[in-house]
Amino acid sequence: MTLFTKIRRALGIDTRQADYTYQQDPRFGNVAASRVADTWIKTTCGYCSVGCGMLVGVKDGKAVAVRGNPDHPVNLGKLCPKGLSEHHILEAPGRAKQPLLRKNGKLVPVSWDEALNALVENFTSVQQRYGKDALGVVGTGQLLTEEFYTLGKLVQLGFGSRNHDGNTTLCMASAVAGYKLSFGSDGPPGSYADMEHADVVILIGANIADNHPILCHRLEKQSTLGQARTLIVVDPRVTKTAMMADLHLPVKPRSDIALINGIAHILIREGLIDRDYIDRHTTGFEDFAAFVKAFTPEHVAAVTGLSEESILRTALLYGNAKAGFIGWTMGVNHSTQGAVTVTAINNLALITGNLGRTGAAPFSITGQCNAMGTRESGFTSSLPGYRKFDNAEDRAELAGLWKIDAGRIPSARGLAYPDIIEAAVSGKIKALWFIATNPAVSFPNYSVLEQALRSVEFLVVQDGFHPTSTSEFAHLVLPAAIWGEKEGTYTNSERRISKVNAIVTPPGEARPDFDIFLDIAARLGVKDELYPGWHTTHDAFQEWQRVSAGRMCDYSPYTWQQIEDQGGVQWGGTSLYRDGVFAHSDGKARLTTVPCLPFSEQPNEEFSLILNTGRTVEHWHTRTKTSQVAMLESMVPNAWLEMNPVDAAALELRPHDRVTVASRRGSVKNLELRITGIVAPGQVFMPFHFPETNSNRVTFGDFDPISREPNFKQCAVRVEKFFLTAHAKRSSAHAVGDPAANQAL
Repeated sequence: MTLFTKIRRALGIDTRQADYTYQQDPRFGNVAASRVADTWIKTTCGYCSVGCGMLVGVKDGKAVAVRGNPDHPVNLGKLCPKGLSEHHILEAPGRAKQPLLRKNGKLVPVSWDEALNALVENFTSVQQRYGKDALGVVGTGQLLTEEFYTLGKLVQLGFGSRNHDGNTTLCMASAVAGYKLSFGSDGPPGSYADMEHADVVILIGANIADNHPILCHRLEKQSTLGQARTLIVVDPRVTKTAMMADLHLPVKPRSDIALINGIAHILIREGLIDRDYIDRHTTGFEDFAAFVKAFTPEHVAAVTGLSEESILRTALLYGNAKAGFIGWTMGVNHSTQGAVTVTAINNLALITGNLGRTGAAPFSITGQCNAMGTRESGFTSSLPGYRKFDNAEDRAELAGLWKIDAGRIPSARGLAYPDIIEAAVSGKIKALWFIATNPAVSFPNYSVLEQALRSVEFLVVQDGFHPTSTSEFAHLVLPAAIWGEKEGTYTNSERRISKVNAIVTPPGEARPDFDIFLDIAARLGVKDELYPGWHTTHDAFQEWQRVSAGRMCDYSPYTWQQIEDQGGVQWGGTSLYRDGVFAHSDGKARLTTVPCLPFSEQPNEEFSLILNTGRTVEHWHTRTKTSQVAMLESMVPNAWLEMNPVDAAALELRPHDRVTVASRRGSVKNLELRITGIVAPGQVFMPFHFPETNSNRVTFGDFDPISREPNFKQCAVRVEKFFLTAHAKRSSAHAVGDPAANQAL
């Protein structure tokens, strides 16, 4: 805005009439002139895993508006704030537009030829000197299914490194591992519609009002079973979702396993189990029943901090439900016991027969827009199509489909994401490639991550945005197309495959990830072998159809056109395991005994508070995208810390004080304090989106031994008042344009 315009507005001469002129849109009627579109293009949202259908309006080659698709079965025309503003990221100021290569310590623009030659030369040089597995690659649930499938073949068969994982390990690996332990395979058994059909819904560690807001509309509908639905929310914090609940269970941090086992104890004691289902479809019941005998209401109350009455009420509600639904997200998964907590939830569904029928399911609500698609198609924790690395028949089948020697396919998975980072620190991995992820903000225990980024010989960051906290460490930055600039599919939490369409062309020299992968394969000399005749992502989709045919995640019956016309299609139908046959060799599900162990970093006199972290509805992960959207950034420009009034009084802190949060590993300074009963005494909460106040400077690097998912929560901290130094005050004032500070500097 010019000075002249500011003066005109201050004087009331400029009323911004031109900005608020309305015109007639041929499809949607009277709308702001700036939002009138020539065409409306169907696509799927590229943020979270809900998978909302949307219409993007395009005029003169630019995206000018977004609306929810009223015909899409997931969202029926509704969108959250991120979806409603998603088109703004396509012309965001922070977009990466040209390849950058570090020369003499600085990132400088180079051609694509020089950039990709540098990538191939450095990666292959590292592998020649240190072995194939000296290369580590971390992809993302933001990629199209077709792109992730292509990347898996490139890393494992092209470069020959086993060390390939996705950033979904930071959010959904425990759900994957838990499903495999209980049922023999990944794959959420239920659907969103189950929340409408169930008469009892239990949400554990799932603040869907902030994280998956469109799903809240499912809870607002009357149960189709003809009776009122009861919503039970299990969460240490009084979240927005807890405020919607009929019953909120504010468990002590990491005591959810005790609660789940206690519910199982009551169900068995009261005879509220389906013994016929147990006998026909499960193994391990006798050991399980004997194990949960110790989880009496009295014992569980002592561990969880809940009343015996609320524990009993919850168990009786679920046990007497016609259809009981249990959903969870990161409050369960982000734990060193995440995978087994999932199996404990699955136990409840199995012993009551709440599985394989409408309204009844244990259901993990996924994180990213295509976390499911990458789980199914990737070469990460399993082979494509939910095949197993250690199964010779699975490897032989893939080798036949790909016309390669089966010996080239690894017989064991490589390192998981956190182990890739640790291997970089120890010197076993010498080159890293991050694709559409920002670990310098999202990875726990920042100091270890920073050491890894500085230790490797060659670091490549491929992203749609630059600079990011991670790309600033890079030796090579590759500018990639993002949502709205490429075509393919995403698969959402309910296994619904949805079409994603290109709306505009990528800015500058940015290219789709798929094209980058094929170009690298050509330089490696493996393009014709691994991707015969491929030119577009549709070629990758057609091969993926053949690879997935006959598997649980079977894409073969559906064309892209069918997927688009139907608003997405669910592989496996609305419910998995309707026949009670599971993916274990004997066809039966496993009941698992799960001890409730204390979290590893208990508070003490020096670090007396327990830190919890989470998301807000306005922002997405590390704000790489949403910080560039003025509407979202203005809503929530900064992080904050929530503290209970009891603790604030003890520390002599007042609302809006600036505070520092410190742990054994580091500190986060200059946070706004919010004193609120939302958090319990002894606990504090902060959002993790903000690089400037990065919560992962204090979190610690403990990981689930099965899933390798980080324990982002239950971190022991102390909170103290923050004091700005004189220099910091001047710098802060200068940053916001204080004239006096500018003069002083």
